[in-house]
Amino acid sequence: MRKVSFVKNAVLGNGFVPDVFLPKGETEYYIRNKQANASDKHWRNLTDGEIAVLTANANYSDDWTKVLVSDMFDAGCIRNSKFYGLVRIGDICCGVLQHDALSLPVGIYNSTIVSSDLGDNVALHNVGYLANYIIGNECILFNIKEMTTANNAKFGNGVLKDGDDEGSRLLLIVMNEAGGREISPFEDMIAADAYMWAKYIDDRELQTRLTCITQATADSRCGVYGTIGSGTIIKNTISVCDAKVGECCVVEGANKLCNITIKSSENDPSHIGEGVILKNGIVGFGCHLYYSCIAENFVLGNNSTLKYGARLIDSFVGDNSTIACCEVLNNLVFPAHEQHHNNSFLIASLIMGQSNLAAGATVGSNHNSRTNDNEIQAGRGFWPGLCASLKHSCRFASYTLLAKAQYPAEIDNPFPFALISNNAAKDELEIMPAYWWMYNMYALARNSWKYTARDKRKHKQQHIEFNAYAPDTMEEAKYATTLLEKYTAKAWFKREGLPIDLPEEVLMAKGKELLSGDKALVQALEIVADDIEKGNRKVRLLKAYEAYHAYGDMMVYYAVTNIIKYFAANADASFDRLHDDLAKDGCRPDKWVNLGGQLVKEKDFVALIEDIKSKQLDSWTDIHNRYDELWNKYDNDKQSHAYLLLCSLFGVEKLSHSQWIEVLNKAASVQDYINNQVYASRKKDYDNPFRKATYRNDEEMMAAIGTIDENKFIVQIKDETLLFKQQIEELLSKLR
Repeated sequence: MRKVSFVKNAVLGNGFVPDVFLPKGETEYYIRNKQANASDKHWRNLTDGEIAVLTANANYSDDWTKVLVSDMFDAGCIRNSKFYGLVRIGDICCGVLQHDALSLPVGIYNSTIVSSDLGDNVALHNVGYLANYIIGNECILFNIKEMTTANNAKFGNGVLKDGDDEGSRLLLIVMNEAGGREISPFEDMIAADAYMWAKYIDDRELQTRLTCITQATADSRCGVYGTIGSGTIIKNTISVCDAKVGECCVVEGANKLCNITIKSSENDPSHIGEGVILKNGIVGFGCHLYYSCIAENFVLGNNSTLKYGARLIDSFVGDNSTIACCEVLNNLVFPAHEQHHNNSFLIASLIMGQSNLAAGATVGSNHNSRTNDNEIQAGRGFWPGLCASLKHSCRFASYTLLAKAQYPAEIDNPFPFALISNNAAKDELEIMPAYWWMYNMYALARNSWKYTARDKRKHKQQHIEFNAYAPDTMEEAKYATTLLEKYTAKAWFKREGLPIDLPEEVLMAKGKELLSGDKALVQALEIVADDIEKGNRKVRLLKAYEAYHAYGDMMVYYAVTNIIKYFAANADASFDRLHDDLAKDGCRPDKWVNLGGQLVKEKDFVALIEDIKSKQLDSWTDIHNRYDELWNKYDNDKQSHAYLLLCSLFGVEKLSHSQWIEVLNKAASVQDYINNQVYASRKKDYDNPFRKATYRNDEEMMAAIGTIDENKFIVQIKDETLLFKQQIEELLSKLR
């Protein structure tokens, strides 16, 4: 239990750095002087006249010789304040600092300052106790009870200071409530770093290297001061301990900030609001946290929001995310996550971006093992519906939509763009693969545009693929077609009374024949899937024939879209060059890794890890630079993947002229389908008689929501369709 200790004859403001940690010949201020660039400022002692004015204005110091000021110093701007230890005060002159409706005179009023540096023209009013901070220029500190920095402060980083033992290192327990995937946060950590660290926990050499690299990011010496950047406002706040706050940040009405870094700049300020409690964490640039939210042991990415009583604990949340009114524990969440409805719960999960948890959704509410060591993993576009309840452990392919239900058992869904529902009446799990493509094209087509428009980051350190049709999802779609072939063949053999325990190549060949043939024949089959839900109940696949062709259309559309970009980037390119340029690394599509939102080829990711372990990449800066290099070649990698995917669909190593013409014509028809389905899926909302019921007449409805033909996104898709078909026609004309 902590106790209050009495130190007789101690001098307040001295001894911040214990003698054992002081280099020979240095004072306790040697780190502080470098932080504050003290040598760049001319400091002088107070004159006798200035001391007289200060004393007359009810100020006190135990040693006025330790209060240093700059040449432009107006002693009349300091009243009823106390100073202990070495205090350096920048320019102080008559004036007012303003922020919104708050206007305060420059100076120091009713405050206690201990061993701190104050920038030019600051306004400190009613700061009960300020110790061991470096305050930037033109800052407002107003109505703060306590601001302190310990000599071994880490500012939310998972590092050790001189004299610390390993057990004091801050770790985030992500993805697994029972631990085992701990990561050490650091100021510049992005989702890619967190994923590599937490997911590849079995590579002990990598783990050791990442810990060493992270430790090297910090100044391990004792005596680093807290910092408040220039132009920052902190007001009506109870406690600010061990804090590093960037420029132009606004903190108003917070309860407690402890062991924290808040990144903020003039162009990308962060805002901490009423009732907020932050402990042991990193807040990214341009973040907004307010209305009694609580975060502990966390990293919050750039341009993210935490509000309305949300609780974020032991979690990494990527850029462009919003979390409100809910509880998020032990998670690794990639960028563009939305969880802003009441009563949702997310625990022990890896959510890989562009996700949305509806009200009442409980993801990971129950553990199906002897202890709480299960996990959930969901690909991009994960969307559990209202009050959907999942149990650990589950895995979901990209763009899985879960209908409202209490799912009774573990699920491993390999079908992307699928709708999953629990048919309680029949006691069956139903999966409709490619649902989004067939029935909600408006939302799917709008996906990339929506997330790009919401990306307001000024600091884009984490690269993100927003397009729904990308190498990761197309590889999932390709695998899904093989499963549909297998399950369809089994259903046919079973109906015919024939054995189903056959080699996979036999099943897939028969399935391909059936799915390429008579639609009515496939629709008459009862197609069920194996190994998707734990237990013995039936997992029924709905609309398998339509889904099979939908996946094929997706892959063709993705491939042609990217190959068109290849031709656009290479004006002198021709079809005859296509194979040589895009099939340099082999004849099969690469496997891909979702690295925090950035997609990279698996072999490039393996090389990155090996370079970290060999110390070729010896810092997080080196690692982040490698991410940049991979991103710079991503378009070319996608184009190569697109070409090789087409080859695999045709079962050839090199695409022929006739196959390329077939693919181009197919892509044009798919674009027409997308255009028509975007319109049709949105038009359902306009034709819904119940929606119309709330309006007096059609005129009121159109005034409120506009006409469908005025919808900007629908107009955009029409324009994109015209352009796409024009590009295809130009390519076809060169082949004639």
